[in-house]
Amino acid sequence: MTETRWLRGHKATATCCIASRDRPGLVAASAEDGLVCWFDMRCKDVQLVMDVSNEPISSLCFNSGNENLIYVSTGNEVKCFDVHMLAENLWKPLESYNYNKEEINQVTCNSKSLFLAAADDGGEIKIIDIRQKRIFKTLRSGHTSICSSVQFVPWRPWEVITGGLDSKLISWDFSKGRPSKILDFGLPDMSSNSNAGQCLNPAFVHSIKVPDVDMLDKLGKICVVARGDGVISVIKMESEPAAIRPKSSTKSRKGTQSASKGSLTADAGAADENGRKWLHLDYSLGGHTAAVSCVAFSLFGEKGKFLVSGGNDKLIKVWDCFRCLDTGQTEGNSELLHSTINISKKVNWLCTTPSESDNLVVCDTTKVVKVYSVS
Repeated sequence: MTETRWLRGHKATATCCIASRDRPGLVAASAEDGLVCWFDMRCKDVQLVMDVSNEPISSLCFNSGNENLIYVSTGNEVKCFDVHMLAENLWKPLESYNYNKEEINQVTCNSKSLFLAAADDGGEIKIIDIRQKRIFKTLRSGHTSICSSVQFVPWRPWEVITGGLDSKLISWDFSKGRPSKILDFGLPDMSSNSNAGQCLNPAFVHSIKVPDVDMLDKLGKICVVARGDGVISVIKMESEPAAIRPKSSTKSRKGTQSASKGSLTADAGAADENGRKWLHLDYSLGGHTAAVSCVAFSLFGEKGKFLVSGGNDKLIKVWDCFRCLDTGQTEGNSELLHSTINISKKVNWLCTTPSESDNLVVCDTTKVVKVYSVS
């Protein structure tokens, strides 16, 4: 596994990258310079530079059913562009959504291309109806701090999962606009049964990832959580202990004193109905020694075989996801970690591509996007 190339085109720190599934080798990257740079791995230079905003771009995503449409979050706004129009240097967005009050951290599109979700610094998540071009629901009173990450659940059409810097992972029924389950990694009983986390670093949720539809047969219905204490938690969603539904009348954010009635009471080592524990990939297994900033499943080879994570320890870890899920317990199992890539900077974001080579794209704290080959 070697670094194969540098992708140049940005003038400031790269913040996000996404890879096309339909057109292998096509990658878009964003940065604090307000630009979106398009790269074709078959070519040496940047193919197209979109001047999207005067503000930093925090997140990118494709329309799930039509990759000609790309969504860009900048400040508290989400903009939609048509790739076909970009060739004509038309930077005017097809649509612009200004529903968030605070800066957006992540935007994502559901698998049916019906809804967008935008998670912001105020702890709110705006669900946007793409077809009706209007706000559908506002999800609030769940997070007591920044909402850093959001994912639609492809096997549950009305569910999203969010993670925040209040150390909470929350499942929402967005048709009703309220939380259905809350898992608080900051509670004492969530850490007392695991010495995986580093006590000096809070278990903030920096990034979450669920498998795409075409990975479910191999990975099952799981959620991967990148945590601030250096731990990656792999949670089997269909085997969670039943949670009491949070009260919809909960009055807003009173610090982090939320031993909510909707919180999962099981600890982080709780077993599912097959006796298999939730997985914690930590430094004892060769994992990260600082906050994990991003996680992604592999699109190359057998989809979902690898889980790739990047962190503030300037390391990228490639985990054998199939082996992890087949393992009854992680303790002492050193074969779960497939490989490690040492880089010189902290990782901001990463994504994988469907190609056999040049299949791992990394945004670190520099303006140059790095590309690696993983096999």
